[in-house]
Formats: sequence, structure tokens, C-alpha cells
Amino acid sequence: MFLIGKRDPPRIVPKTIYGVIDMNTFYLKKMVMISLLATIGFLIMYLAFPIPLFPGFLTMDFSDLPALVGAIVLGPGAGVAIEGIKNILHVLFSGSLTVVPIGEIANFAAGSTLILISWYFYHRKPSMYSLSLGMVIGTIIMTVIMSIANYYVIFPGYAIFLGYSIEMAVHQAQAANHGIHDLLTLIVYSIMPFNLIKGFALTVLIIPVYARLKNYLKKSRVA
Repeated sequence: MFLIGKRDPPRIVPKTIYGVIDMNTFYLKKMVMISLLATIGFLIMYLAFPIPLFPGFLTMDFSDLPALVGAIVLGPGAGVAIEGIKNILHVLFSGSLTVVPIGEIANFAAGSTLILISWYFYHRKPSMYSLSLGMVIGTIIMTVIMSIANYYVIFPGYAIFLGYSIEMAVHQAQAANHGIHDLLTLIVYSIMPFNLIKGFALTVLIIPVYARLKNYLKKSRVA
């Protein structure tokens, strides 16, 4: 029997299946980018250099830059993951698995703090100004947090787990700055200005990177 005006039933596209395929592709690309940026950050750690008037155990590197880019493009979780992976790689290739990696933990904490705060400001209104503002505020907050952490956790941790006493650190720092005579002055005259310089240097570096990748970041930002 034929019905006048009858049409074939509409073809139902299995969106769920296609959605799964798209999501799998997205997550694969995301994992590849995280791995690539983490590897770049790990390699940059080997380009660390000392700064005049600072103790030799404080060396400057810009390995947080790839993590910042990753956070802007892929979201804050990716930025923190990049920080974590690069420090794990550093422990595996240049550290010792028999001791607690105090330096890498400190690097991860400082970098993650700066990244999360910078991403927060940028995410509210994506622009170079917002990113720069977030970097400046993130630098200040990171400096305060790491100063407290160095006083109560990091330097005591070096003494307990690595045998590098606070007195040894103070003595080494005195060679660069004669105003340092205890842990508090070491924090005030070395740790705080070092973190401020590093944060502002990263701010200066991220501006041309953002300007060059601005169009790509607008298309790729998913968080």
C-alpha cells in the first residue's frame, strides 16, 4: 500500500560516535602538545645561568615559558601538567631517585603558582594587557608564597634530606652579598629579588610570544 506524500524517514547521523572520534582526536592532539611543551621546558632547564650578586645555587632559566603557552592554549590543567612533567624529567635525567627532589618541587610550586594566576587574569578577558597584568600580579604572589615556603619548608628540607644545612647556604650566599647573615636575610636579599626578577623576565618574554601566536591562540584556546 502506498501513501500519498509519504517520505522516507529522516536519516539519523550518529553524532555520538562522531563526537567520540572528535574527542579522541582532540585529546590525542592535546597530549602530544603537552608532551612537546614539557620536553621543551625540560631542555630549557639545562640553559640555566647564574645572576651576578646572587648565590650560586640560584640560577635563572625560562623553562616556565612553554608551560605558560600551554596554559593559554590548552587550559590551566595543561600548564600545571607541563610543569610537573618537565620537573619529573629533570629528576630522572639529572637528579637522584634516592633523595627527595626539593629543587624540582620548589620549581613546580613556583611555576604552577605563576601560571594559574596569569591564566586566571587572561581567561577573564583574553588580551595582551590581561596576560601582562596577570603575570605581574602572579609574580608578586608567587614571590610572597615562595619566600614563606623557602623559610619554613624548602631550606629546612634541603638540610634534612640533602644534608645542605641552612648555615652552608647562608655562608655561600654571603660571598655574593655581605648583608646576608641568617636565613631571614637570605630570603629578603636573595630569594625575593630573584623570584621578582625571574617573574618579570618571563613577563617580558611572553609578550612577543603572545603577539606572534595571537591568532593561533584565539583559535586554539579551549579553556
